[in-house]
Parts: sequence; structure tokens; C-alpha cells
Amino acid sequence: MPSPISASFSDFADIDAFTRIPRISAVAAGPDGRVVASIDEVDEHGSQRRSALWALDPEGLTPARRLTFSTDGEDAPRLTPDGSLLFTSRRPDPDDDSAGGTAAVWRLPEHGEAALVARTPAGLSVSGVAKDGSILAKTSVLAGSTLEDDADRRKARRAAKRSTIWHTGMPIRRWDHELGDVSPRLVLISPDGGISDLTDGVDTLALSDASADLSPDGRTVATTWTERVEGGQTRTGVVLIDTDSRERSTLLAADEHQEYGSPVFSRDGAHVAVTRITISTPTDTGYDFLEIHPLTGGEPVRVDVGDLTIRGYVWSYDGTLLVTGDLHSSGAVLAVDPSTGEARTLADAGVFTSLAPAPDGSLFALRSDVATPARPVRLAPDGERTELPAPGSVDALPGTLERVWTDVDGVRVGGWLCLPDGASQTDPAPVMLWIHGGPHGSFNAWSWRWCPWLAVARGYAVLMPDFAMSSGYGHAGLNRGWPRLPDVVYGECEALLDQELERPELDGSRTALLGASFGGFMVSWIAGRTDRFSAVVTHAGSWAMGQQHRTTDAAAKKMRVHGREDQQPEWYRDNSPHQGASRVVTPVLITHGNRDYRVPISEALRMWWDLVSGWDGPPETMPHRFLQLTGENHWVLTPSNGRVWNETVLAFCDQHLRGGDPIPEILPW
Repeated sequence: MPSPISASFSDFADIDAFTRIPRISAVAAGPDGRVVASIDEVDEHGSQRRSALWALDPEGLTPARRLTFSTDGEDAPRLTPDGSLLFTSRRPDPDDDSAGGTAAVWRLPEHGEAALVARTPAGLSVSGVAKDGSILAKTSVLAGSTLEDDADRRKARRAAKRSTIWHTGMPIRRWDHELGDVSPRLVLISPDGGISDLTDGVDTLALSDASADLSPDGRTVATTWTERVEGGQTRTGVVLIDTDSRERSTLLAADEHQEYGSPVFSRDGAHVAVTRITISTPTDTGYDFLEIHPLTGGEPVRVDVGDLTIRGYVWSYDGTLLVTGDLHSSGAVLAVDPSTGEARTLADAGVFTSLAPAPDGSLFALRSDVATPARPVRLAPDGERTELPAPGSVDALPGTLERVWTDVDGVRVGGWLCLPDGASQTDPAPVMLWIHGGPHGSFNAWSWRWCPWLAVARGYAVLMPDFAMSSGYGHAGLNRGWPRLPDVVYGECEALLDQELERPELDGSRTALLGASFGGFMVSWIAGRTDRFSAVVTHAGSWAMGQQHRTTDAAAKKMRVHGREDQQPEWYRDNSPHQGASRVVTPVLITHGNRDYRVPISEALRMWWDLVSGWDGPPETMPHRFLQLTGENHWVLTPSNGRVWNETVLAFCDQHLRGGDPIPEILPW
């Protein structure tokens, strides 16, 4: 039946309704021509997103049809060689009332009910499927446990309320979770549902955040493998595991110059595509190189992807390697000849993710741009694009999108300008300058977290530059401004801003500066060096770099590049935002999640203290504010918290740029 949630969205002034737009997170294509998507919806309380699987019409003619309906949700669709649909879900086992609560692997035949395939106490995620139906999956056990005794040991740990972790080295955290208490494992699930551990006895680090794939014949696993080295550093290479003998051999060894990641078997099992990543240094950032390695020996084929920053790749049925990534403030898909490494552009003018090849040579994917959320599309072999009907479309935007450029010392710096409807010389719009995170990122796709159209609906123009170190401009672009030099970044952003403020429909006397992560660091640094902005918003931003470099989960990389304060005193003196604390006069809104381990909450706490204690007027006149998100991490993921964040940020800017009422002591959202 037609989708009950298929109506297009257009009211960007309604932030609560915006948070409830269905979101498409993945597509999968099968050998029988079926296409399935995973689509998220917000529950009635706004407390979480739940995903369901939908069948899409590969011809793009009929509406999407919902396939799954459990209250626990289903995601990660994967169509297998026999035509059945694998997915993961926390739904209970109808044959075992005691089971449930963790993500299990389920199989949905083309006709009939879904059946449980396999479950472990820590949950499962599928990494690969062989032609015979064998499944490679990731799970974990408590440190020191086996698959057989893990459930009992977890039960005893919960009963004792024991939460200790014994660390023997770095790293100890990753984004929003602790490391060291569990041992990640790779398991093989047989067609009859039996589970065997391929990595029994492995330590807690080797498979942490691993990327793995299963050969088409089911005999070999290729996986990343991480080991500790001196100085608190780690190195990640690629190993092969024989699924019969469990013997492990090194395919690609990491060293002090390079690591490897994202191994993917070719469809004939003869080659593995990998990413070679150079180790970042104080003078050079890390660069990604795409290589195709023959498993029978011989030199790898190295692929020239031009300015593309690689984000993913998959093998087509005819043996071509399809590569997607960022390119020139947009994106592209390249088709690579694996024998020569020659690449041609299959699709561009959009960011493409979740690549899913079909036997007839077409490619299904999700495509987005700054003005369009991720939509399922079919790319014909000649590149012709057809959008497939699915929930979550957006209709009229509250403004227009323009590509803008400027020249800074001979470098062409680009970005996007979102202009509100109605902006004119007689009624010019206030302007927001947004600085993206990374710094190896790009304003090239739709963002649910930082959606400029919510601000545009309030009458703001939003300028989003792709500055030095942005992705999609080749290795030279990634390294321009390294090692994270804020003066270079701000010089480019300010030049583009000043150019665009010459437009009569923009009001240069009312400007705001906003950014998150690296952008938050930039915003905090800029706030101590200029008073040209009317308001500043920093989310998940670093403040005291000597502190942050040692407490972040990425301490090894940060300290390798920047060293200690006595090793690079000029960098810390000139570039740590806290050095300018006494010069901050612009009203600042700090927002930060307590569970952020990439930029720990201590950065926000210290910045807040410096701003509050440094205010020399009556406390009730202090203009700075702090929105603390106690349950969030580096991102704001809970829908209700996302609404509060957006409402607060816009109200803060309204107050200081448009004469709006101050935000009350108790948030009204």
C-alpha cells in the first residue's frame, strides 16, 4: 500500500515537525532485482528514532511499501545471494521469551515471516555474506570471556553492579564509549544458525572499530587489525583469517609511515580493495590512497581518484570498483577498472552513499546535496539518474542556494550561500557564518544536525565556506592550513564573508558565527580576536588545547602532530582559544554533550568558567550562556534534544541580531 508518511515537508519554521521527517539511512539491492531501504521515524515522545524496512520500486514508478513493523525496529538491510533479506533487530525471539534486548540477525524471505538467524549477548552486526549463505558478523565478549560463558559472566557483572575497567595501554575511549572492558570478535554464522568464533582469545584492542569482509566462497576473512606500539600510539594493518583453520596471516602490515583500512573482496575473491592511510605529522596531514591488491601475489594497482576524498567503495557485478566521495563542495561516484586503476566519473553533482550494485549494471544509492536530504536513486550504466519514491521528501525550501567563490592569495575558496526569500536592499537579511568540523569535512550534503534551512526560515542568510583542509580538493587542499592553523582558516572564511556582504540584500552589521567540533574550536578562537560578530555559538569545541590534546580519545594523533607545549610553544600560544579569553566581548553560547570523548566536556566547563569569572559587570548582565546536554555525545542524537538545541541556538541569535527577547531562565522548549 502507499506510504502513510509520504507527504513532502516544507514548513521549516516548525522545528518539532522537522525533527519528525522520516530519514533514509541505507539501501540494499539484491540479485533478483529487489531494492530495500531502512527508514527512521521518531517515536511519539521524541525520545528516539526507530527504523523499519521498506521495499522500493527499482523502476521509480510506484510508492514504497513497508515490510517490517516491530516496535523494536529493524535496520542494516542486506539482500543475500538466495534472495532473502537479512537485517538486525532487537525484537524478541517468539520462541524464547527470555531472549531480546540486543541486536540479533534475522532473515525475511520474499514471502513469509521473519525468522531469527543468530543472537549473542552483546549483539551482532553483519559484515559479509558468502554465496553459500554463511555470514560474517561482529560481536564482543567481556574481557576474558568466551562465546560460551559470556552470558553468565555478564549476568554476574550486572548483579554485582561492577563497572571497573582494567587498562594496560592506550586508547581507552572511542567517541562515546569506553574501551577495554570487552573484546570485539568476528564470528561466522553458518546457514543453519550455528555461531563460531574466528578470533577466540583476541585482546580488547585488535578488532576495536574493525572493518571486515568475507570472501564470496566463505573461506577467508579480510579484516583490519590494530596493535599498540611505543609512545601510546597504535598501528592498523590488514590480516587474512582462514575460516576453517582460524589461522591468521598478515596481508598488509602497518609501519611508522602508513596504515590500512576498509578491506573489501572482489566478487571473484581474487582481489581486495583497501585504503592506505599515511600517518599524519606536524607538516603533513594523513592522506588516503586507494589500492587493489591481488591475493595470489604481485604488485597492487594504485587508483588515481583525482581530487576526490574517498568515503566508500563497492564491487559491481561486472568486476568494476565503484568509489564514492567528496568532490569540490559536492561529491561523485567513480567507476574504476581494477586491472589498470583508470577511473571515469559515473555520477556527480551530489553526495552518494550506501552504494548497492545490481546485476543489470545499474547502481542504487542514496543521494543528497545541501538542498536535498538523502533520497534513493538508481544510476543507469550511462549515469542517468532516477529517484525512487520513498518517505521523507522535502518540498519547497524557504530560500535559494547559490555556489559562491573568492580568491585568497591565489587559492580559489568556495562555499554555499543560503538566501532567505524576501531578502532585499530595503530589507536585508542578517548573516550567519558557519564553520564545519573535521577539519577534513565539507559543506556538500544535507545535514539533519546543522540544517541551514531552519535558520533561513527565520530570515537569516547562511554562508558555509569550504576552507583550507576541507575534503574534496585533493591532498593539497587537505594539507593547506595544516597543522590546524586557525588564522589560515579564518582568513579564507572572512574573505568569502566580506565579499558576500557587498550584496545589498545582506546586512553586514548583524552577523553571527557558528561552528561545531573543529568549527567550535575555530569559533572560540575567533571570539577572542575580533568583535565584528553580534553572537557566537560554539558546539563541542576545544578551548585549552594542551588539556584537550591529552584528554581526547584521539590523544595519540593529537600529541603526535602537536606535541607538548614545550615542544611547540608558538603553536599553543597562537592557536589555543583560551589564550584569548580576556578579549572575548561577543555574547557566546556554549553547547556541549557530557558523553563527548572526542572533545571532552572539560573543554566546555573550563571555557564557561573563564567567561563567567572574567565578566566584570553585574552577574545578571552577563550575556554568555551554556546549554549542557548531559545525555549526548559529540553529536545531538536524541530528537527531543535536537529540537531544544535548534530552538536555543536560533533564539540566542534572534536576541543578539534581531532584538528578540532574551531566552528565559527556564527553557520553554
